[in-house]
Order: sequence, then structure tokens, then C-alpha cells
Amino acid sequence: MSWILPVFLDRVDGRVPSNVLGIATWAIQDSNCERDAPRVILRRWALRPFRVMTSQQIDTGATARTRIAWRLLPFLFLLYIANYLDRTNIAYATLGMKGELGLSDSIFGTASGIFFIGYFALQVPGALLVERWSARRLLALTLITWGALTGLTAFVRTPVQLYGARFLLGAAEAGFFPGVIVYLSHWFLDRDRGKAVARFMAAIPIGFIIGGPIAGSLLQVQWLGLTGWRWLFLLEGAPAILFGMATLFFLPDWPREARWLTREESDWISTNLAQERQAKAHLERLSVWQALRHPSVLILTAGLFFTYSGGYAFWFFEPTMLQRLTGWSVQRVSWMGPIVFGAGLAGMLVFGWSSDRMRE
Repeated sequence: MSWILPVFLDRVDGRVPSNVLGIATWAIQDSNCERDAPRVILRRWALRPFRVMTSQQIDTGATARTRIAWRLLPFLFLLYIANYLDRTNIAYATLGMKGELGLSDSIFGTASGIFFIGYFALQVPGALLVERWSARRLLALTLITWGALTGLTAFVRTPVQLYGARFLLGAAEAGFFPGVIVYLSHWFLDRDRGKAVARFMAAIPIGFIIGGPIAGSLLQVQWLGLTGWRWLFLLEGAPAILFGMATLFFLPDWPREARWLTREESDWISTNLAQERQAKAHLERLSVWQALRHPSVLILTAGLFFTYSGGYAFWFFEPTMLQRLTGWSVQRVSWMGPIVFGAGLAGMLVFGWSSDRMRE
């Protein structure tokens, strides 16, 4: 492990400025930076490898990390909201589809689940393409493709057509989430990545919270001879296409390509990310298939399988169950159903903060 010793060569007393304590202390948590001068810390960590940093370098790093977070995370957050709107809008659309197309609960369940066959098949290739091709191009391609497929779902008339549309939608969305996770590793240091992922994934409950009322409103319309559920697919697919086009211009692949970072900031983040990768170079390198068979991966996969099995069953069927149990109108169901996801939002942010804080 590499330890950063914050020796401030431009300060006579050698003490750590108070405005950078939070940054400087992450690697020397057993030291009191208010009380201990760096030479005291040096004696305490005499057997540890360290490198010397000036306060200007610390300030450059703080600015770079803040600028990256504010530039990338809000945009990625919006992309993920669009992703979940298009993935789960069938939960509300079914309130209108079932009567018009004569869909049974089993047909709806199959259509909801078949999405994940295509999704599962292309997730790993999508993540690899981010590393070996271009995150910007891959994310743009997935957004435009799934937006178009969501819009085309508005014109299905048979269960088989619905199955096909959902399968293709899953395949189109497959590379997005793993692609973004890999993309974040190009920009965020290990100590920042947990918070970054949590803020990005907060789009999931937000997508449900805002998606319900939007769907409820659209299900009431009858424009140009098309019923509300068809307009739901058409209008919620359009933002993904627009975001995909914007991604080509807004997301650089690497820090050195970011015009909104200064040269010093770009060099700082690139150097620190490279040092983190170098520190892990001694770890055993696994092929893709070896990694997929690793016990830790299998345990995490099993846990996620059971989590998502229950989670998606609830997400997809909640509007239908709520309407049947209460007799509420579509409009009321669309407003009351998303309330539970507020708790999910709070939990994701708290555990993301805890992950970075506890180095988990």
C-alpha cells in the first residue's frame, strides 16, 4: 500500500493547513494533523513508503476531484434515470396494455423477465468495450439504441411482439451500467469511488419516484388516435436518444481529454490513478473466465441474483398489486406507489458514504 505523507515544503512550520485536513489525513488516520508536524508523522511511519507533496499539489488534487464530480456525476445521474424509466415503464404501461392487448399476468411476467436474457448475455462484453474501445461511444450507442427500441414498443400488438421488444431492449441496455462503473474508475480514485457510485445509483429510486407520476399522467391521454400507454413508451424513449447524442460531446473518455480540467489537474488525477493501478499490479491477474468463476464473484452474483429477483418482482408488479388491493385509480396509484423508494434513496447515499469512510 502506498502512503501519502503531506509534507508541505512551502510552509515554515510544516503543519497541515486546516482547509486540506480531510484530504491529507486519509492515509495517516492514526496521526493528529492538527497537533503533529510532518516530521513527527514521518517518524511514526518511518517504515512506510511515502512521497512528498506540497500544499499546492494537495489543492490541485482537491480542485480536480471536485470538478470531476460536479461535471460527470449529474450527467451520468440523468442518463441512469432515463435508463430506469425505459426499463420499468412497463410496470405502469401494463395498467392500460392488459385491457387493450388482452395480456394475462403470466404474459406480462414473461415480457418483464425476458428483458434480462438479453441483458445478461451482453453485460460483460459491454464492460470490456469501455476499456478497449471507448466509453463515450459505447454509452452513446446504448442510449440511442434503447431509446429507439422503447419508442418502437409503443406499436406492439401481440404478446410475441412484446417479448421481442423487451428482449432487444435488455440487450441494448446491457452495456450501460457496467460501462459506467468501469468509466468511473477512469476518473475517481479508490477513496472517492464508493460515493461516486452511490450518487450515480441514487438515480434508481429517483427514477421510480418521478416515473410513477409521469406515467400516471401519460396514461390518461388519447392523442392522435393512440392510447396513453403507447404515448408513455414514445415519450419516455425520446430522452434516451437525445442524451445519447449529447454523450458524444459531453463525456470525454479520459482525464487528459477533458478540456474543462487544467493541465495541472489533468496530470494530477491521471498520475494518481496510474499509481493506484501500479500498486495493484502485484495482484494475481485473471482471465475473464477465471474471474467469473472466482468464489468472491460467485458469492456476490448469488446475492445479487436473489436481491434482484425479489426487487424486480416488486418493482414490476407493485402498480398492479396496489390497484387490485386498494381499488385506486391509475392516477392515484402512480403517485402513491413510488413513496417507498424514498427510503431506498436515503439508504443508498448513507451506505455509499460509509463504504468510503470505512474503506470497505
